[in-house]
Amino acid sequence: MSFYLRGALVEFMATPLIPIPNIIVFQYNPESMSHGWSQPESPAAGANGTTSSPMAVTSLPGETFSFSLSLDAADTIADGAASAAIAKVTGVSSRLAALEMLLHPASATEGGLLGTVTAGIGSLLGAGGGGAKAKVPQNTLSTVLLVWGPGRIVPVRVTSLTITETIYDTLLNPTKATVQVGLKVLTKTDLQHSTDDAVRSLGLVAVEYMNGLRQALAVANLVNSTESVLGMLPV
Repeated sequence: MSFYLRGALVEFMATPLIPIPNIIVFQYNPESMSHGWSQPESPAAGANGTTSSPMAVTSLPGETFSFSLSLDAADTIADGAASAAIAKVTGVSSRLAALEMLLHPASATEGGLLGTVTAGIGSLLGAGGGGAKAKVPQNTLSTVLLVWGPGRIVPVRVTSLTITETIYDTLLNPTKATVQVGLKVLTKTDLQHSTDDAVRSLGLVAVEYMNGLRQALAVANLVNSTESVLGMLPV
C-alpha cells in the first residue's frame, strides 16, 4: 500500500493549561482547490488634490482558498479504526461538528472547544478547582493552520462552510456529505491581534516560512525565464 499525505485543518487556541491542537484530518484529499489573490486598492488622493501613484498599495495582497471535502461514514466504519464506533452511531455528524466549531468564537462554548477540554483536564489534576474555565476573550476566533503538505502551511480564518448532506441512517444522522470550505489567509497584521503569544508566534513562523518558500520558488523560475528569453533573441 502506497503512503500519501492528507491535508488537515489544525486549530490552535489559547488555553489555561495544555495547548492541545484540534486536528481535523481530511478523510479524502480534495480533487481540486481554488487559490485566489486580490490586490488592495491604491491610496486615495490627498486633501490638496494631489494624486497618488497608481502602483502604490496600502497593504499586502489578500489570499484565499476554497475547496470541497467529501465525508463518508461507510468508509470510516469499514476501516475498523477507533473512530468506527462513533461513525456507526453518529454518521459524519462528529466530523461536521468539528468543522462547524471553527466558525464559532471562543465565547460560544465558554472558552472554546479546546478551552473546555483543557479546563476539564485541569480540574482532574487539581489545577484551579472543579470549576476551572478557560480565560480567553469573548467573540475571538481561533487561529487555524491549513496544512497541505510541506509546501503549504498557512494560518487561516475559516470564512464559510456550505454543507450538503446526501444520505442518512435510520436515525436521520447524515452518513455522507460534501462540505464547501472557504478560507482567508491571515497576514502578519492580522496575527498581531492574537492574545496568545504561543499561537501568535506559531502563525508568524508559518507566514515567514511560506514567504521564504514562495521567494525561493520564484527565484528558481528565473532559470526557465532566462532560457525562454535567450531563445527569443535574434543572436
